[in-house]
Amino acid sequence: MQNTQMNKADIEQLKGLTVIEFGTNWCSYCQAAQAIIAKALLNYPNVKHIKIEDGKGQRLGRLYIVKLWPTLIFLKDGIELTRLVRPNNEQAISDALHQITNETSH
Repeated sequence: MQNTQMNKADIEQLKGLTVIEFGTNWCSYCQAAQAIIAKALLNYPNVKHIKIEDGKGQRLGRLYIVKLWPTLIFLKDGIELTRLVRPNNEQAISDALHQITNETSH
């Protein structure tokens, strides 16, 4: 997991569609989810994917009320539209991606 340094203001200023992934390198749930996250995102090349290292001393996860890893937060222009906690299948991620891309076209 890349240790992206962002704060809430940085996230709120993001433009377009973004998935923020909170987790850690040592989290087995995070490791298990990587393949399905990557596969789901292949169909959405216009969606940015940002991984944020969470854990002790990391305030950003607390600000977003992240309790379990991985947590995927789906944003449009920095505003949360939906989230998934510990996704375990590609379809759930694809459904969330479909939701945010459809909300963009309205």
